[in-house]
Amino acid sequence: MTTTTETFGLWNIAAGQPERVAVVGPGGAEVSYGELVATANAYARGLQAIGLETGDVVVVLQPNCPEMLAAYFAAIQSGLYVVVVNWHLIGPEVAYILSDSGAKAFLAHERFADVATAAADEAGIPAGGRFAVGHIEGFQRIEELGAGEGDGRPARRTAGSPMLYTSGTTGRPKGVRRPLSGADPDAVPYASTWFFGIFGLGPFDDHVHLCGSPLYHTAVLNFVGISLQLGHAVVLMDRWDPEDMLSLIEKHRVTHSHMVPTQFRRLLALPDDVREKYDLSSLRVMIHGAAPCPLEVKRRMLDWWGPVVTEYYAATEGGGTVINGTDWLRKPGSVGLPWPGSVIKVLDDDGNELPAGEIGTVYMRMGDATFEYHKDREKTEKARVGNLFTLGDVGHLDEDGYLYLHDRKADLIISGGVNIYPAEIEGELAVHPKVGDVAVFGVPHPDWGEEIKAVIQPAEGVEPGDALTEELLAYARTRLAKFKLPRSIDYLAELPRDPNGKLYKRRLRDPYWPTTAI
Repeated sequence: MTTTTETFGLWNIAAGQPERVAVVGPGGAEVSYGELVATANAYARGLQAIGLETGDVVVVLQPNCPEMLAAYFAAIQSGLYVVVVNWHLIGPEVAYILSDSGAKAFLAHERFADVATAAADEAGIPAGGRFAVGHIEGFQRIEELGAGEGDGRPARRTAGSPMLYTSGTTGRPKGVRRPLSGADPDAVPYASTWFFGIFGLGPFDDHVHLCGSPLYHTAVLNFVGISLQLGHAVVLMDRWDPEDMLSLIEKHRVTHSHMVPTQFRRLLALPDDVREKYDLSSLRVMIHGAAPCPLEVKRRMLDWWGPVVTEYYAATEGGGTVINGTDWLRKPGSVGLPWPGSVIKVLDDDGNELPAGEIGTVYMRMGDATFEYHKDREKTEKARVGNLFTLGDVGHLDEDGYLYLHDRKADLIISGGVNIYPAEIEGELAVHPKVGDVAVFGVPHPDWGEEIKAVIQPAEGVEPGDALTEELLAYARTRLAKFKLPRSIDYLAELPRDPNGKLYKRRLRDPYWPTTAI
């Protein structure tokens, strides 16, 4: 078939081509569009039956699996906000998100039973709002959600939206909550087809998307969701492995994926005979973002895969740039030109626009889109100059309008493509009685890009050393997810602060970095 005779959109495809493959699960089992939609409909009916109304929130704590995607589309068709939680978080962290978002339902997976139970209890999620894939004590089985509520679509259908938690630079993550559109969920948003069009991806056309990263990542979920709406089969990986990825590309004739530079490094580390034995000729566009990619790594991937490697720089809040492999070779190190409809400007500290070649803070805007950080108007306003906003990145535009980034966000640590916010870690360590002052920042790591370093001023009378390090790390393990734990701790008699108490974190960070430029 061609796109002129096929109607795209998840529910339209399920109606017209119910046997079409939608998802290949981590174990290889195939789920058709008809089956995926039937499950999403059941979940949506069930959520409405337990009282969720338009604008309410459902939180999902599940691994990469078809049930997680069904939960996502249940919310998307019934006017709900859906929060997909990082499953590396521990109970109190998940409880914070449940409480802060105002969740009315919690859909978990038995793999995370202990965390789910602790979080639901702390946040006060009622028994009638707890559902699990598999068995979790005190949770109803997910199959019961919507059972006995009839068949077909839910009674109330209007477009829902992801609610994304981002930018925890004030010590806790904040939810980005966009106004609901009120649109028909059967109609694929123009923004989705437009966004995929940036990468040359249209409906159907035998496209197959490979998802090798956790679906709790904003971009990962976005790429999978749009792929399914456009009739692209999605192949899910539960745990990413470089050779497994190559094998799946060959087996399923994968055309596109979303990746991070750490995965490139792991692929390039495979022996030559392993890299060469798989047929990768189906690849059309392999998209990466989320973290700076070292120039040499990018060049080696382009040498191996050809110009299908495409990079973008973007924000959950909206706007961004893109550059394909051919253009990157002309403009090495650039993150590209603004997307159609996106505005990128570099401003000085007074909000004045800087000319080409001059370094300042990068600001952006996506059309007339607006957003606000949930329950944090002050943070929203601080990120804006007029109708532009910034992530705090520093860079410049060249004479052709290509953006180059010179420095990472002031404090944000990006390790393996995952955003880690030092203020949250500092806040937990600072309350330990043997800590007088603390600073947390990223230092270079050859594989992950950055790893977490803590520099601590011991409390008066406390001796620094290995014993203190072991005690502090043991304490941190009870308060923070594993990926947020410092990998090393150094000690200073006094941390550098100005008379007003502002920490000169760059003075601490810079000695660990050979250069401040990316």
